[in-house]
Amino acid sequence: MTLTEAKERIIQLRTELNQHNYNYFVLSKPEISDFEFDSLLKELERLEKEFPEFYDDNSPTRRVGNDININFTQREHKHPMLSLANTYSEEDIRDFETRISKLINPPFYYACELKYDGASISLTYLKGRLEYAVTRGDGEKGDDVTTNVRTIKSIPLTLKGNDYPEEFEIRGEIYMPRPVFDELNKEKEAAEEPLFANTRNATSGTLKMQNSSWVAKRKLDCFLYYLIAKKLPFDSHYENMIKAKSWGFKIPEYITRCENINQILEFIKRWNEERKKLPFDIDGIVIKLDSLKQQQQLGMTAKSPRWAIAYKFKAEKAATILLSIDYQVGRTGAITPVANLEPVILAGTTVKRASLHNADQIALHDIRIGDTVFVEKGGEIIPKVVGVDMSQRNIMAEKITYITHCPECGSVLIKEEGEAKHFCPNERDCPPQIKGKIEHFISRKAMNIGCAEATVDLLFKHGLVKNYGDLYTLKVEELEILDRFGNKSARNLIQSIDESKKTPLHRLVFALGIRYVGEITAKNLAAYFKSLERLMTASLEELIQVEEVGEKIAQSIISFFKDQKNLTIIDHLISAGLNTEAEESKSEVSSDKLKELTIVISGIFENHSREELKELIEANGGKSGSSISSNTNYLLAGSNMGPAKLDKAKKLKIKILSEDDFIKLIE
Repeated sequence: MTLTEAKERIIQLRTELNQHNYNYFVLSKPEISDFEFDSLLKELERLEKEFPEFYDDNSPTRRVGNDININFTQREHKHPMLSLANTYSEEDIRDFETRISKLINPPFYYACELKYDGASISLTYLKGRLEYAVTRGDGEKGDDVTTNVRTIKSIPLTLKGNDYPEEFEIRGEIYMPRPVFDELNKEKEAAEEPLFANTRNATSGTLKMQNSSWVAKRKLDCFLYYLIAKKLPFDSHYENMIKAKSWGFKIPEYITRCENINQILEFIKRWNEERKKLPFDIDGIVIKLDSLKQQQQLGMTAKSPRWAIAYKFKAEKAATILLSIDYQVGRTGAITPVANLEPVILAGTTVKRASLHNADQIALHDIRIGDTVFVEKGGEIIPKVVGVDMSQRNIMAEKITYITHCPECGSVLIKEEGEAKHFCPNERDCPPQIKGKIEHFISRKAMNIGCAEATVDLLFKHGLVKNYGDLYTLKVEELEILDRFGNKSARNLIQSIDESKKTPLHRLVFALGIRYVGEITAKNLAAYFKSLERLMTASLEELIQVEEVGEKIAQSIISFFKDQKNLTIIDHLISAGLNTEAEESKSEVSSDKLKELTIVISGIFENHSREELKELIEANGGKSGSSISSNTNYLLAGSNMGPAKLDKAKKLKIKILSEDDFIKLIE
């Protein structure tokens, strides 16, 4: 066979096999037998081996995986993979529709979809070929799992037709069909191995296996449900998904276009009743505004899109006996009562402990030791006690007297006005609080220091660390004499601590453990102030300019940096050489025309999204504020903006810019 003949035959075989894969795994309409398919595949494998110059990552032969262990690398998402706002009530769905009707002009329609219970995935295609696949990760970046995803036969490696965008991203959910899951657990049971708790765990565990040939054997599947590109065929999300089906993607047949709230509620009711009949797991319904233009008008919050919401089905409940209560102390001093229960199976797992929330909830439900209590999984993850079966109450059931002193250090507990939980105020000397703050500081999403909780406990017991600043004074000779330590593990820990000094500023801000400052808020603070020093000296007015920062968070930040003991620890961190400056923005700085100016964006704009306007402000040296104050220089006003912001701007005599005014300002 000549090179030309080999190339032609290889291309022909790949085309045929891709079509047969599509017929079988997407359309469920196979046209040839498994034997015929395998014969074609073997011929292709032989030719590719004989003519390696025609190697292709997206060949159908790559779907079987290989035995080479994969080390996953992280890849940034071009567009953040945000979570959806969750609701469990019809009232919240109605509120969602009311908010939309106030912000955009009718008509508007909705796309309703099932909320698949698996692992979110982002697939990028270039010129009709799969380029890479990335997990959700932290929303900003995830693991590149392209090698494993190529083994999932319902995901096309090359697309059909020629009318797709040159480059685009399509998102979906990889899942394990329930029959595959049941069979897998039978095999694990026969081998006396621990069973998977649910299909979600099995899916995410499989997707992260280092051997792609094993991933191929697990028979994962994938539904796709969202397209992102510079230019899409239609303004309608629903129509784009139907179009994507013609390119070879497995688009769920369950997607439905709804015209009003009643049709949405009918869709929810139907699938709440019929979900158990499906061959895969779902945990709710997703409702999206159908028009892409209207989606862009509504924009995003820091955590979720404003144009979509997830209705979660009520969690599964189980009844069991409350045996006793433990009280746990968190890193902020918050006391959490934990129920010790008679073991009970709930959503596929054995539950022995569950949260009792706080004293108010215990009193509200009149929970007593010996009661038969109802337990459910909040979001089907964390077990919690939600009520008492009064018909089963034992007359000897012991009423609970909530503790008044910290179970760890004996300090008198306090309960601040407006707070649900009791707190131990002894944050400097209460062991769980000290260790909790250190554990938070070293955690993966904070400073990412390779140190287990047991190691933190060991270091604390030996007096080597009394706060997270002490980590940077540890020495190898101090560590290698401790239990479970040797010279190598001691050096590894010191190396990990040294490497953490390069951690970006936003993760350091999060690691400090300032009350109410989570990951998103920490990122916003670092991006706005650019340095730890500027953040430490920021005023209330400056802080509330930052997106997601209100007065409560701002006061907490100010209090934290006023505390002399916190300042002493921070001095240690600075002396140790930690990075306290933000990285330069990836956006190229076009000019300094807006230098030292703070501009608040409000409303909906004709030619730019709010995110694009924010990028333009920052690219020209300015800052994008979130609320009007005397520090605001301009209000960039679009249509449908809130009257309160406009009134405040006029009252403070802040100049108001239209979209055109703003563009002229930076040109």
